[in-house]
Amino acid sequence: MAQLIRKEDALEYHSKGRPGKIEVIPTKETKTQRDLALAYSPGVAEPCLDIAANPDDVYKYTAKGNLVAVISNGTAVLGLGDIGPEASKPVMEGKGLLFKIYADIDVFDIELNVKDPEAFIQVVKALEPTFGGINLEDIKAPECFEIETRLKAELKIPIMHDDQHGTAIISGAALLNALDIVGKNIADVKIVISGAGASAISCCKIYLALGARVENMYMFDSKGLIIKTRTDLDSHKTQFAQSCGDMSLEDAMKGADVFIGLSKGGVVSQQMVKGMGTKPIVFALANPNPEITYDDALAARPDVIMATGRSDYPNQVNNVLGFPYIFRGALDVRASAINEEMKLAAVHALAALAKEPVPDLVNVAYNDITLQYGPTYIIPKPMDPRLLVTVSMAVAKAAIDSGVARLPITDWETYENQLYKRLGSDDIILRHVINKAKQTLKRVVFSEAENIKILKAAQLAKDEGIAIPILLGNEAKIRKMIAENNIHLDDVEIIDPKSDAEDANRNAYGELFFEQRKRRGINLYEAKKIMRERPYYGCMMVKQGRADALVSGLTRKYPYTIRPALEIIGMEEGAGRVAGLYIMLTKKGPLFFADTTLNFNPTEDQLVDITLLTAKAVEHFNIKPRIAMLSYSNFGSTTSPEALTVSNAVAKIKARHPDLIIDGEVQASVAFNKELLKENYPFSDLVNESPNVLIFPNLAAGNIAYHLLQEVGGAEAVGPILLGLKKPVYVLQLGSTVRQIVNIVAIAAMEAQVKS
Repeated sequence: MAQLIRKEDALEYHSKGRPGKIEVIPTKETKTQRDLALAYSPGVAEPCLDIAANPDDVYKYTAKGNLVAVISNGTAVLGLGDIGPEASKPVMEGKGLLFKIYADIDVFDIELNVKDPEAFIQVVKALEPTFGGINLEDIKAPECFEIETRLKAELKIPIMHDDQHGTAIISGAALLNALDIVGKNIADVKIVISGAGASAISCCKIYLALGARVENMYMFDSKGLIIKTRTDLDSHKTQFAQSCGDMSLEDAMKGADVFIGLSKGGVVSQQMVKGMGTKPIVFALANPNPEITYDDALAARPDVIMATGRSDYPNQVNNVLGFPYIFRGALDVRASAINEEMKLAAVHALAALAKEPVPDLVNVAYNDITLQYGPTYIIPKPMDPRLLVTVSMAVAKAAIDSGVARLPITDWETYENQLYKRLGSDDIILRHVINKAKQTLKRVVFSEAENIKILKAAQLAKDEGIAIPILLGNEAKIRKMIAENNIHLDDVEIIDPKSDAEDANRNAYGELFFEQRKRRGINLYEAKKIMRERPYYGCMMVKQGRADALVSGLTRKYPYTIRPALEIIGMEEGAGRVAGLYIMLTKKGPLFFADTTLNFNPTEDQLVDITLLTAKAVEHFNIKPRIAMLSYSNFGSTTSPEALTVSNAVAKIKARHPDLIIDGEVQASVAFNKELLKENYPFSDLVNESPNVLIFPNLAAGNIAYHLLQEVGGAEAVGPILLGLKKPVYVLQLGSTVRQIVNIVAIAAMEAQVKS
C-alpha cells in the first residue's frame, strides 16, 4: 500500500516542538564549574596543544572521526529541481537523520548559496579540518561531476556524491543478482538506459566495473540516443556514445535484456516491455512515478524481474542501503577517500546478503513470512539490521586492501561487536509492531471519540493501515469536529451507545452483562443502563466480536476503563491476574517495566504471575526476555520480608522455567553493571547480557521508575499494556500524545492478531 502523506501532516511534523529534525547534544559532563573548565578554558588548551603537535590527535580529542557534512546548494533536490539552499535544508536534515539512525554517524548539514563550481569547491575545501567525511547531495549535473572529482583529488577525507553513486551501488547489487537468477552473463547482455544525468552515468560506470561492455549499452537523454555523430555531448556522455544510427527508445528495447530507468515516469509502455528478450530485467527507478509501473510491467511480461525506487513494491532500489554503511566503514578506518574498490565492495556485500536466509524480524517488518532470494527479493530490505555489519565491514576491508585506510583494523571480531552495539533498537520495536499490525487489519474501537487527539490518532491508524477505527460518541458532535479540523474520517463507523439506533444492541449487551454479574450485586435494569457508558459498551463490542480491541482512558481515570474490562472481558486462561506493562524506549534499546499500574504489593505467587505474563508479552515483540527481579538487596544481602518475597519468586520461576534468563533479587544498578556482576556475582544469569525486562517489587517502585525515566531520562514510554486479559483492552495515559495513542493502537492490533 502506498504511503499516504498529507501536506498538513508533513508541515506539522517538521514544525512541531523544536523546529527541524536534528539537535546537538553534549557527550561530556557539563554540570559543575570544573566540568566547564575542562570543556573550555583553561582545560581545552591541553588537547589543542596535543593536536597542534600531532594533527591526527584531532580524531582522539574531537568528534571529527564520527562527523560527516551533508552539503548541497539545492540545485537538484529530489524531484523538485533547483529550489535553492534554504528550501533544500529539510532534505539535508533528513539525510543527517538517516545517517544517525542507520549507522550512528553524526551530521552537520550545510547549505551553500553558491552555484559556481569553483566557489563551491573552495568553500568545501576550507571545511576539511572539521569533518571526517563529506556527503555531497542534490547538486545538478554536469557541475556535480567536476565538484566531486576535484574534491576527491584535493582533500584527504572520504567524499561521495550520493546522487551519483548511491543508486549505482544499490542497482549494481540488484543487477548482479537479477542476472544470476535469470542465468545471464553481464558481459553479454544488452542494456538500455533511459536518462543520462549524474545517477545514470555513475550507474553505467559501476556496471562496466562489474563486467558490462560499453558497446552493449544504449543510453538515452532528453534528445534521444547518445551516438557518436551527435555534437552536443559532454565528456561524461561521450564515453557511452554508440556507433550505430539513431533509433527510438522503443526500437532499442527490442530484444534488450535489461532496462535501467533514471528519467521520468511513463516513458515505457507495456508493448516495449513485451518486446524485450527472454526473462527481461526492468529497473524503473524514477520517483515517485516509475518509467513503467510494477503492475503494468508484470502484466506485460510475467517473467520480468522488476525493481523500482518505491517502498510499496518488491525490490526497492533505495540509497539508504548504501551511504550510511559506506561512510561508517570509511570513517572507522580513517579512509582518505571512498574509492572504486570500496564502492564495489559495497555492491558485492549487498548482493551476497540478499542470498542469505532472511531473519524473522525482517520478514515480520515487511508483512511477509517467505522473503527469500528470488525474482521478488534481489536486494536486502532497508530495515535489515545485518546491513550495518555486512556492508561496513566490507567497505572497511576494501579501504585497507586498497591502501587508503590510515587506521587499519586488526581485530575484526571486536570491530563486528562494536558495529552491533551501534544498532539502536528503540525504534526497531515500534517498526516491528506497526508492520505486524498491518498484516491483518483489526477493528479498534475508541471509546472517547469526542476528543481531537483520538480523532487524529484514528485517522493516522487508518491512513497507515494499522487498524480499522470504530468511533464511540455523539455522531453529530464527532462529524462536526472532523469537518472543523480537516480530519479525514468520513467513511469511518461512528456509534452512539445512547442513541435509539443502538437500542437493540444495548439491550442485548445489558442482558449478557446481567448474566455475567447477576450474583455480584447488579440487577437487569442496572446492567442495561450501564451499557450507555462507552467503556462498557466498547468492551462488550470486543467480547462479542463486533470489534477486536478497545482503546480508552485518555480523559478518564484508570479504573474507569480497567473495571469494565475486568468485568466483561475477563482474564485469559492460565493467567493468575492482570498486570500492567510499559515499554521504555531508551537510547540503549527498549526496556520492559512491570508491574507499573495495577498490583500494589504482590505476593511471591503474584510476582511469578506478573513475570511470566511479561515474558510472554516480550516474546510477542520478537525479543528474547532477560529478566531482572529488582529489590534494594543483592542475592540475599538482606533477609527482610520484601527481599525474600522477590528471591523466592525467582526460585519458583527458575524451577518451572529453567530456560528463562532471569535473576534476582538484585539492585537496578548492579543488574546493568556487567563488570560488577562478574567480579562479585559471577553465578548470575545476567552476567553476560544486560536485562531488558525489569520486574518491580511493588507498584510504587514500578510507577516511580517509569515516570522518572520518562521525564528525567528522556525515554519514550509506550503503554500501559494490560497483560492477562482474554482480549486486548488498552488504557491510555492521561494526556497521551497522538503519537503515543497510535503506538498503543498498533500494539492492540498486534495483540488482537495473536489472540485471534
